[in-house]
Amino acid sequence: MNIFENFGLSQQLLTAINELGITQPTQIQQLSIPHIMQGKDIIGESATGSGKTLAFGCCITDNVKHGEGLQALILTPTRELTEQVKESLRQLSRHNHLNVISIYGGVSINPQIDGLRSADVVVATPGRFLDHLERNTINVSKIKILVLDEADRMFDMGFIEDVERIIRSCPSKRQTLFFSATISSRVKELAKRYMFQPKEALAVNLVDPSKLKQVYYDVQRSMKMSLLVHLIKQENSGLVMVFCNTRKNVDFVTKNLRANKIDAIAIHGGLSQNKRTRTIDMFNDAKAHVLVCTDVAARGLHIDNVSNIYNYDLPKDSKDYVHRIGRTARAGESGQAINLVCDYDYDNFSRIMSDYREFNIEKAERPYLEQIKFIAISSSDGNSDESNNGRRPMRRGRFFKRRYN
Repeated sequence: MNIFENFGLSQQLLTAINELGITQPTQIQQLSIPHIMQGKDIIGESATGSGKTLAFGCCITDNVKHGEGLQALILTPTRELTEQVKESLRQLSRHNHLNVISIYGGVSINPQIDGLRSADVVVATPGRFLDHLERNTINVSKIKILVLDEADRMFDMGFIEDVERIIRSCPSKRQTLFFSATISSRVKELAKRYMFQPKEALAVNLVDPSKLKQVYYDVQRSMKMSLLVHLIKQENSGLVMVFCNTRKNVDFVTKNLRANKIDAIAIHGGLSQNKRTRTIDMFNDAKAHVLVCTDVAARGLHIDNVSNIYNYDLPKDSKDYVHRIGRTARAGESGQAINLVCDYDYDNFSRIMSDYREFNIEKAERPYLEQIKFIAISSSDGNSDESNNGRRPMRRGRFFKRRYN
């Protein structure tokens, strides 16, 4: 018997779930769906890729009626997550024929205005949603389900004032669902202001500690790129994600990996939406082996078969480290988190080690590094290889070779 049948879902929804090949609910789904289907407010904590979208999607699919106006709103922090959630909801509601649309910045607003006239469900980033509110191009009077997806990231990205304005614009009689990878004190305070007796659904992290190996290399900043190239070229397993703290470093790392015949692609907030969407599709389809990204661009995206996570830069917020490494060692598969630590990473790395003392991050010995092609890009950012370690800037686009023992 399919366990989803125990949740009181409609036959149309059960059919859609079965067609997606989903037979067993994840922990967050088991904990939250019964309360959600009873109309309760929910605070759900679970890692990226753990099935949060299906959890709140069940409620939306079975409680929203086609053609009766905008009835459900999902707020997300990034454009990529907006598109991902929209597609998931469309799949779940395929037999209910709900009109699910996404609205976000970086693209023309006019098609969104047209789409809103017949939308049943909207998935939106806060800024563009407020644009529509101010233009009076959206009617929120019939919203009965409000979802904050990746609520903690809303705070991190400075969206929370916009989010609160949107919440206050919605009808007070509604069901409110907050989902996040981490439920911080700030999220709980927000819940106190805008939720009614919420139930908590707290799932354990999907990462299997016994399957996840964490290591670090103590390396000079001028040697980071050579080490990264060497390690990735030793890869013979699944997909690889390389995290950087800035857009400039993402571009820098991507260009140098490509110069050394590694099929890397980049994603960050400075790229057009079409480019970002194509990049994610290419990586999910394994048409590129390495994705170089910032936390903002990659947060919340569900990507399977990631074998290794590289931290080219160590994140300032130790919680971001947990989010990064949580993308591997899933569903019984093994994975590695490799940290390239130089002088400008020491403070951030020490913070991670202090906040997560249970992590066993072993020191690895630096291997012999062959010469690589090196593209130096002048930059005012001293915390990257782009700065050429304080020496005279090299001309853009010129190749340089290095050898280290």
